[in-house]
Amino acid sequence: MEKVLKGWCGLSLVKRIFVGLVLGMLFAYFAPNNMSWITIFGDLFVGALKAIAPVLVFFLVISAIVQHKKGQKTNIKSIVVLYLLGTFLASLVAVVGSFLFPVTLSLVSNVSVDSAPQNIVGVLRTLLLNLIDNPIKALFNGNYIGILFWSCLFGIFLKEAKTATKDAVVDIANSLLKVVKLVIEFTPFGVMGLIFSSISASGGDGLLSYGKILLLLLGCMGTVAFIVNPIIAFIMIQKNPYPLVFTCLRESGLTAFFTRSSAANIPVNMNLCEKLGLEKDMYSVSIPLGATINMAGAAVTISVFALSAAHTLGIQVDFISAIVLSLLSAISACGASGVAGGSLLLIPLACSLFGISNDVAMQVVGVGFVIGVVQDSCETALNSSTDVLFTSIAEFSQWKKEGKEIELSKI
Repeated sequence: MEKVLKGWCGLSLVKRIFVGLVLGMLFAYFAPNNMSWITIFGDLFVGALKAIAPVLVFFLVISAIVQHKKGQKTNIKSIVVLYLLGTFLASLVAVVGSFLFPVTLSLVSNVSVDSAPQNIVGVLRTLLLNLIDNPIKALFNGNYIGILFWSCLFGIFLKEAKTATKDAVVDIANSLLKVVKLVIEFTPFGVMGLIFSSISASGGDGLLSYGKILLLLLGCMGTVAFIVNPIIAFIMIQKNPYPLVFTCLRESGLTAFFTRSSAANIPVNMNLCEKLGLEKDMYSVSIPLGATINMAGAAVTISVFALSAAHTLGIQVDFISAIVLSLLSAISACGASGVAGGSLLLIPLACSLFGISNDVAMQVVGVGFVIGVVQDSCETALNSSTDVLFTSIAEFSQWKKEGKEIELSKI
């Protein structure tokens, strides 16, 4: 037993995740009733990540600010620009894809979903209200906009605190990082439970009737992940970006695919940033920020569904309207919740641009929930892996200016 345990721990985390993935699939297909207790592993894993992530972000951001010295260079501006540019380009890809491969929907009826924002003012209002949310409530609910706002304020004023106080904050942040690393070690078991739950609940048959819209979504997301993002990375670092792109997809995208939550994947992304040798002061801010505003996958989802609704109703969309939709989708995506299915409720907002009624738009949202098992998983994988990619290329670009060597082939 000791040899087996040592052999298991000796495997890389990615290999162990793959083992958990295969076991989850086998159990789901061959013993779905007898092994239903396995789902508890997935629930525990996601629950642990969601529980620790808000506290981790809160203390890491404060720790980064109190340790920051005057004159110390930061890349946060370039990272934010990359987040916004990437989200807009993803929306543009979705618009182009929808024009090249128009899809019509068989709309469902009697769809029951939560209320959605009716216009862009509603989205911005929600963002601003989340910004000034009660800090305790923000931590409790995982409201990362509020967490970032309050932790930045506390960090700024704690810069004037006594050295012992600053050291205590840093020690707490480091302790939380160790807790996160411990949780991440259980990723294979979490993935096993999550894939078992997913296959048991939906199987594969339910997706066949919605294959066209799903293929269009995945095609657009794949274009962003394997063409658009690498081009941005190449422009930034002037090196073959694919080793870094594949590393981000493998080590961040894979876990995000199963957790279906950008917020829950924050600890995983921070762990990857540490492995890449990035500055903790930088990624401790940029990663939780990315989980909030870097929503390329959400922008794709919003644009594709809105244009599919327009095609279904025979609405002609001109070039100017398509560009406006790209901007609207990008801005709306930044307001998408960092939890499973968060982007779907913003579809009615995009549909309103073409005069599509809220009743019809909500039926489109219903279609989104039907294919959500795959769509939302791929969306989150793209969102989360891009957080690490853009954070790393911003820092690598700075290294290049300083004459430091960037060895992407060794990643």
